[in-house]
Amino acid sequence: MKKQLTIILFLSLNMFGFSQSGTVKGIIKDSNNSSLFGVNVSVKNTTKGKQTNENGAFEISNFQSGHYVLAISYLGFKSKEIPFKVNSSETIDLGTIILYEGNELLEEVVIDTERKNKFSRKQSAYVSKMPLKNIENSQVYNTITNQLLISQSVNTFEDALKNAAGITKLWSSTGRSGDGAGYYSSRGFAVQPQLVNGVAGITNGFINPSNVERVEVIKGPSGTLFGSAVTSYGGLINIITKKPYSGTGGEITLAGGSYDFSKLNADVNVSANDKLSLRFNAGFQQEHSFQDAGLKKSVFVAPSISYKVNNNLALNFSYEASGNEQTNETFLFLNRYDTLAFNSIEELNYDTNLSFTSNDVTIENITQNYRGEVAWKLSDQWSSQTLISGGLAKSQGYYTYLWNGSDVFFSLYAQDTDARTKTLNLQQNFTGAFKIGDLQNKLLVGVDYLNYNIIDNSSNWGYLHTINLDGDLVLGEPEINEENLSNALSGLGYVDSDIRQNIFGAYISDVINILPSLSVMGSVRYDRFDYQGDRKTNADDETEFTESTFSPKFGIVFQPILNELSVFANYQNGFSYVNPQYITDFNTGEISLQAFDVEQANQFEAGVKTNLFNSKLEATLSYYNINVDNKYYWATKTQDLEINSQGIELEVNANPIDGLNIHSGFSYNDSEITKSPSATFLEGNRYGESGPEITYNFWADYKFFKNFGIGAGFNGQTEYDTMVGYKEVTGSFFIPGYTIFNASAYYENDTFRISIKGNNLTDETYFSGWSTVTPQQKRVLLGTFTYKF
Repeated sequence: MKKQLTIILFLSLNMFGFSQSGTVKGIIKDSNNSSLFGVNVSVKNTTKGKQTNENGAFEISNFQSGHYVLAISYLGFKSKEIPFKVNSSETIDLGTIILYEGNELLEEVVIDTERKNKFSRKQSAYVSKMPLKNIENSQVYNTITNQLLISQSVNTFEDALKNAAGITKLWSSTGRSGDGAGYYSSRGFAVQPQLVNGVAGITNGFINPSNVERVEVIKGPSGTLFGSAVTSYGGLINIITKKPYSGTGGEITLAGGSYDFSKLNADVNVSANDKLSLRFNAGFQQEHSFQDAGLKKSVFVAPSISYKVNNNLALNFSYEASGNEQTNETFLFLNRYDTLAFNSIEELNYDTNLSFTSNDVTIENITQNYRGEVAWKLSDQWSSQTLISGGLAKSQGYYTYLWNGSDVFFSLYAQDTDARTKTLNLQQNFTGAFKIGDLQNKLLVGVDYLNYNIIDNSSNWGYLHTINLDGDLVLGEPEINEENLSNALSGLGYVDSDIRQNIFGAYISDVINILPSLSVMGSVRYDRFDYQGDRKTNADDETEFTESTFSPKFGIVFQPILNELSVFANYQNGFSYVNPQYITDFNTGEISLQAFDVEQANQFEAGVKTNLFNSKLEATLSYYNINVDNKYYWATKTQDLEINSQGIELEVNANPIDGLNIHSGFSYNDSEITKSPSATFLEGNRYGESGPEITYNFWADYKFFKNFGIGAGFNGQTEYDTMVGYKEVTGSFFIPGYTIFNASAYYENDTFRISIKGNNLTDETYFSGWSTVTPQQKRVLLGTFTYKF
């Protein structure tokens, strides 16, 4: 009897095993017959899934007999669903499956189990507003991936941007009205993060990286596709937020560390069915300063929803609201109009432990951004994307700064801030892939409308006191508190302004494949600016100003080794509308509102991109040369500066051996004011917002024994003159160069991740500045625990 039971059990197990042995396989290629590596292939309503290998092949096994639907998605390509039926012991070969390129829709979350080079993601539908692989794109951009942010335990947006080649911080976020987001230098020009998910987005105040999927730093003048309101001549910063995906799961993160740092974040994704997906991300974060006073608090909620009406139509909506409160970070504004009494940090003799502020005096920012999208697959070759987005940022509370009025003394000035900025952006894009004869075309046609409105009811500026850098009172009220600030501002009146700008744009871009290895790109944009002035204070002479401009762009890419090595060159144009200014005629004493021409910047760039060893080595090396020939100069209110900025940039993402991922970058920038008739003393100087000549970053993450890992790296820059634009009057003031070392260790599995991280391990004292001096973070230790479900 026992022997019979054993035989029956053996046969049953074998029958069960055979019934589970069905297999489906295939090869996925693009319309040019090139194999696609890393394509997500999943079986709907199951947990089964794979990614294609370097040959585009996939194989999924252990199916019971039945009917299934294969869902195929890849960033930058239109998704595809294929029904199939499998019987026990049967292998279904679907043959070659062709994916057609199109805009990013729902399938943006990538399965990472087979992805080797985890710090590289060189495909985006945002950079060119059409699907282009990095290696076939004539423009340079850096991508800071979510995997890199996790590896580095990043908790601030500033720390995230340290991973972008050539990006250096000039100012931290101030939260003040109008331009309260942080300032960074890119290719010799100041830029702020003002693009969210490819459209205009307000990032005034603190940006919480817990809702950031990745950051794209797009290099060079990019006005042709993005206009002027969100770009600079050095490039633009595009923040990609986390979006819903098909499936149910999420994670909860707790973190704590030095200076009372604490963080709680919850990220949950739910799919009600195969059409509807919801994601809710929320978090709280706070910390105190390393100085004697100073704090930051932030809370955010970010719900998003995606509804796939059918295989051709998807509706996506995302919303993010954040509330931030912070003390004014220590900004020592150096005198721009008189000789400085010091020329270096050593001569300044500043005790960086002193903040010259109070935790009772804060500024608050409430920001909201929303984005609605209708993504419509018109055919296998054509798709439509309709976007509506907008934002609101409020600045309320006291904004203070310290001005070096004379000698070694600094005077504190304050404003009771009450301002709000509103944006509305409407955009319609059509993308298509088609042939004219033997020439393959990828075409983008789009229209864009942006409304920008700044309403400012803040007080006028008031004076509180003068101190030395030991904190000793020289003149005025001794204490920084709400009562003294209120008294100092009493009776000074209010700004009371309302400025509105409407921008209408239209653009067209075509990438033509002359040969599989050779492509050319041509683009042009038309913009019309409608400036409606200060609608409150200048009601008597309320004049509407209009300007228009064209912005061209050209590129060429040659691939000596198809999909592995490319040589590229581009011409790019950027432009900037200069708001009308009040000009005084000193002969007559008359004051009039004067309009200016639209500024223009032109870049020529050439370089090499690689995607070698099955994507294990991705690198970009480029040389750029940017010229601006009609730059407005605020001090003389003239438009006669000519600026040249040139340099080289290198970015490398590598996976040399299993488990080891490396990200690094290097940049050199040479910036010069070549002509300035109204202020000849500027000629020959480095442009003021250029920052240091050399910046560099490196990070390596090595995972061993399957679950354990360590990370280590550094970032730094060379010395630079923060008063370079004024030094003929003031003399120089040098911000020292530095190298900051960081390291981490972690353990992770499918359920949780625990890590420790040390930033600035050598406790380096270092600074940032743009005609200012601001001390940066001292040594910090962080611990993070993430539970995944």
